[in-house]
Amino acid sequence: MISLLKKRLRDRTLSAVDLYAKTLSDIENKSDLNAFVHITRDGDQRAAESHKRLQDGTQRPLEGIPIAVKDNFCTKGVPTTCASKMLQNFLPVYDATVVERLKAAGAIIIGKTNLDEFAMGSGTVDSIFGPTKNVWRSKPNQWHIAGGSSGGSCVAVASGMCVAALGSDTGGSIRNPASYCGVVGYKPSYGLLSRHGLIPLVNSMDVPGIAAKTVEDVVTVLSVLIGPDANDSTCVDTHLDTNSFQTNFLIDKCRIGIPEEYNCEGLSNEVKETWDYIANLINDSKGIVKKVSMPHTSVSIATYSVLNACEVASNMSRYTGLFYGYRSTDDHKSFESLISTSRMEALGEVVRSRILSGNFFLLRSNYEKYFMQSLKVRRLISDDFKNVWKSNYDFLVTPTTLSTAPLLSEFKSLDNRTQCATQDYCTQPANMTGCPAITIPVKLSSNKMPISIQIMASNFDDIRLLQFANWLEKKLQFPQDYL
Repeated sequence: MISLLKKRLRDRTLSAVDLYAKTLSDIENKSDLNAFVHITRDGDQRAAESHKRLQDGTQRPLEGIPIAVKDNFCTKGVPTTCASKMLQNFLPVYDATVVERLKAAGAIIIGKTNLDEFAMGSGTVDSIFGPTKNVWRSKPNQWHIAGGSSGGSCVAVASGMCVAALGSDTGGSIRNPASYCGVVGYKPSYGLLSRHGLIPLVNSMDVPGIAAKTVEDVVTVLSVLIGPDANDSTCVDTHLDTNSFQTNFLIDKCRIGIPEEYNCEGLSNEVKETWDYIANLINDSKGIVKKVSMPHTSVSIATYSVLNACEVASNMSRYTGLFYGYRSTDDHKSFESLISTSRMEALGEVVRSRILSGNFFLLRSNYEKYFMQSLKVRRLISDDFKNVWKSNYDFLVTPTTLSTAPLLSEFKSLDNRTQCATQDYCTQPANMTGCPAITIPVKLSSNKMPISIQIMASNFDDIRLLQFANWLEKKLQFPQDYL
């Protein structure tokens, strides 16, 4: 998709100005999906600049390409709300590093996309802007969830409003909605991309992610984002060369593990059949496919939930209404009253419940029992992955989600804790260990909803992961123009 647009822009059969105008028209025509929450004001100016560069041959790698950004990345002079009343009037004075690098590459940031409040959710339903709706529908009058928390970004790509979008991934927040929306969702290795300017949820697991129609498009965007950042000490210089993505990939040299523990309670028959189909496809293509065991998978979601809440409690302590963020207008006799009232009025129930849970786990009497114990179990989960890689396996192939996208009405009837425990089961272990993971669409279910598969690789083996995903994508030929 991006390569085709770049060719048309270069050949002057399409202008950057016209492409931008069409993008805005598409966003307006599909506003019922509620994918975007803000549209940037300087798009016309940037499109004109891109048009001039394309005319005089000084174009940059993503010149004139429209890209969306999840509304938890700081964007200079553009509202960054995290879909929360707490930040509804927040205007950052700087761009997140990944946004800055997109702009430097010539991309046009068209707007900010919807998410669950502060990225705490797996449906993009807990937002002050209302829920985002999946572009795929099993019946004309039935809406399905987009997935979350990067649902707005994935719907924007799936519906054709843009060719790529930035999201974030803490426990599956780019892969979950990508799976439900039938697009590619990539979570890089922890430390590969800068987190500077990504409003934190769980510092030890958050990563910027990319949603696109194809693996090749993901690599095109990744190529301009990769690199160390002096503003983020966790971002390392790995010297990964995205140009090596173009080298030949040989499946017969690969060993693929199928983790038995991911065949869990609640896994739908159609998803299980799709998983088996992929394993057989790889095996028939001379890849080596074997079952592996990752014994601590069953306790991963509980461990993740504790650590998530603890880091949330710490990160959310900055939102007091004193320095920035929403401030209650009631009369207050103390700072404590001002802070508690402001937080009660501006933060949703899901966010408040995680703050309470995290502070409970971090109490002196509970610290060893919950937080420290969870850190120890996290190490065991990480060791499960390391043992697989040490056994000379190149990749792990698993389901991404346990089912196709649930109906919006059914999903909203469940509490957030139940939603996330179900939706994040297959995705959050990769965040616990920091390894790269990607989801690609495989086929449509019996009710015409996308079913996807997840691939994981060892830490910083991102290029090989993307090569394998690209190989598999070409084998599958998922109907991207179905909609």
